[in-house]
Amino acid sequence: MSRPAPLTTARLLVASSHPGPTVTVTVLAAVVAAAVGHPVWLVVLVALAVVAGQLSIGLANDWIDADRDRAVGRSDKPVARGLVPVATVRTAAFATAAVAVVLSAFLGPVAAVAHVVLVAAGWAYDAGLKRTAWSVVPFVVAFGLLPVVAVAAGGGAWPAWWAVATGAVFGVAIHCTNVLPDLLDDAATGVRGFPHRLGLRGAGTLAFGALVVAAVLVLGGQLLGDAPARGVGAVLAVVGTVVVVVLAAVGVRLVFAGRPTRALFRLVIASSLVLVVELGVAGARLVA
Repeated sequence: MSRPAPLTTARLLVASSHPGPTVTVTVLAAVVAAAVGHPVWLVVLVALAVVAGQLSIGLANDWIDADRDRAVGRSDKPVARGLVPVATVRTAAFATAAVAVVLSAFLGPVAAVAHVVLVAAGWAYDAGLKRTAWSVVPFVVAFGLLPVVAVAAGGGAWPAWWAVATGAVFGVAIHCTNVLPDLLDDAATGVRGFPHRLGLRGAGTLAFGALVVAAVLVLGGQLLGDAPARGVGAVLAVVGTVVVVVLAAVGVRLVFAGRPTRALFRLVIASSLVLVVELGVAGARLVA
């Protein structure tokens, strides 16, 4: 195979990095960091560290799964199509992981440790946990730690418990809906993780149920406590929760109709954007 031009290689590496989830997670972290009042330079640093870590996880996934993706004809995977060498993707995965660790060191001890554990959880999933009943654990750990990275950056306080709980529960929704469209391909290549064992309807119902729980946690975090939201903030919190519940209902309907398409994952991503808006106006309530 001829070596692609540098610009083409960069584009193929981006395509191999799972850009949708990478951007979503980075935006979540940046919004939370901004909402708690971190200075612009620290918000940017959080975003750079998180995007590097997410790039490394996505690249590692495509590198490790190259043979499996090739076997099931994944046309959306540049590595599986032979457009970029596996070695190139592997090198990029390690390089971005190293960048993530270095940048994390400037976030302060709590945020740095949280982010390194977050990235390690993603790599553990790629390396083998995805094939076990424990496949959901890296998602619970990683998304639960994301608010810690964003809030504790720069030596800040810990996030409120409900923010951590929201992240952990949201991780369940992300994992299940991302896997559902690949159930048949995964079965053909011996992958049997947590959602596979529940089946389409079981995993789908759990995913969108978790999404509703996440929305309720965000709503409770804003309307209850010592500094509850008032006025526009309270209205946005309620409206956001209603929107997420409606999206979850649509998702459950698709699941029971037997249509495990990428639309399920997109519904979760859309819901995450709604939650981002809510978290953006949460402000000090995000801090314990």
